[in-house]
Amino acid sequence: MPKIGILAYGSLIEDPGGELSPYIVKKIPNVATPFNIEFARKSRKRGDGPTVIPVKNGGSSVKAYILELNDNIDIEKAKDLLWRRETGDKDSNSHYALPKNQTVNHVIIESISDYPDFDHILYTNIGSNIDNLDPVNLAKLAIDSAKSSAGEKGEDGINYLLSVKRQGILTPLMPDYEKEILKQTDTESLEEAISKIRKEVEHNKTLQLTGGS
Repeated sequence: MPKIGILAYGSLIEDPGGELSPYIVKKIPNVATPFNIEFARKSRKRGDGPTVIPVKNGGSSVKAYILELNDNIDIEKAKDLLWRRETGDKDSNSHYALPKNQTVNHVIIESISDYPDFDHILYTNIGSNIDNLDPVNLAKLAIDSAKSSAGEKGEDGINYLLSVKRQGILTPLMPDYEKEILKQTDTESLEEAISKIRKEVEHNKTLQLTGGS
């Protein structure tokens, strides 16, 4: 079997998912992405919170991980596992196929075939759907996502930003993006921002239930 790895540069590092996780035998850190990434996509799963994707303009190469897969998995199964994880498809009978008419919402599985010590390095590519890539707009999207049901589950844009920071990933927009979240929420840390937002959401729910009394 060929030696296969997955290039992880976002939430995939901390949360590869229940189906993919058993096939990961090693996490190799400090791997530079061969493309630039930036917070250029709002994720429906994350309440439209910003997430990082490969970009052609702007962004930067970042430190990522390679998730090395065990020797019993072939390239097609690896693509299926990665695609199902990225799309949230929990049906093991669903298989990845390259879309004929690609849109910005299609998850595309790309492959790097010339990486040292690996036959294939897979990664996901999906289009940008944020028109205004500036810290003020990104912060508003993240804050709104934290107010949504995604925030209730800890899957919002601010929690995502915290996860990316824990992995040592840094994009050009990140510092000002984080500062703008703190400014708009009048807080001193992202953790405090999340706590404040969620408390406000719960308070408003209580007022609605009690008729504001």
